[in-house]
Amino acid sequence: MHNLRQLIVLIAFFCLAAAADKGVFPDVQAAEQAIPQNKVRSVNLAVSTSLTSPAINASPDSPANPVIAASTASPAGKAPATRPATALPGQDEYYDPANPDYHRLQKANESLAGFKLDKKQYVNWMDVLREKLINPRADLTGKATMEVLDMDIIMKNTKAMPYVKFPHNSHTMWLACSNCHDQIFVPKAGANKIDMAKIFRGQYCGVCHDKVAFSMFFSCETCHSVPIAGGKPWWN
Repeated sequence: MHNLRQLIVLIAFFCLAAAADKGVFPDVQAAEQAIPQNKVRSVNLAVSTSLTSPAINASPDSPANPVIAASTASPAGKAPATRPATALPGQDEYYDPANPDYHRLQKANESLAGFKLDKKQYVNWMDVLREKLINPRADLTGKATMEVLDMDIIMKNTKAMPYVKFPHNSHTMWLACSNCHDQIFVPKAGANKIDMAKIFRGQYCGVCHDKVAFSMFFSCETCHSVPIAGGKPWWN
């Protein structure tokens, strides 16, 4: 059953990529606004402490279990879906239990227990980050501070779909500028010819999304979040 699901996802991926090539999906070429020049400088890679095994590198400055229990109530008083503390089927299938160091790994149900889930039942990492349930490090030592950039980029070449808003704030809360610039994105207005076909093939946003960041499938509104005049009612 697991292999069947993987096959279905793979077929869907290639169908979407083919459709994008034929112009079914709108181009999302970055018509960036007000991007300051020379704002990017290289800093160290951001590393999260939440994946550290409880048995490794424990110290007063780096606690054994960096995971904090999540609140079970949303601001509206409705309990959100959260990751259970029990092991999910197949969560450890990529590890070899016969390896003598297997017990040193922090299992997913241990590290993610209580984290809020999104509508696709994956961990909503931005909620987890904003609620300070995880504390990403700016460097390996944990002594540097994150350089958060509060600047939104609005991409308007989206045809009939809402504009795309790229929030630097959400990304630089746990990534360094050098994670994206200059290898993935050129930090200059109009220099990045982005479209959905390239993204689905793993370029630009697709370098991380669908891999280590939230999936783009059935999540259009997450990025296409700026309503446009005369837009379709189901978007606006």
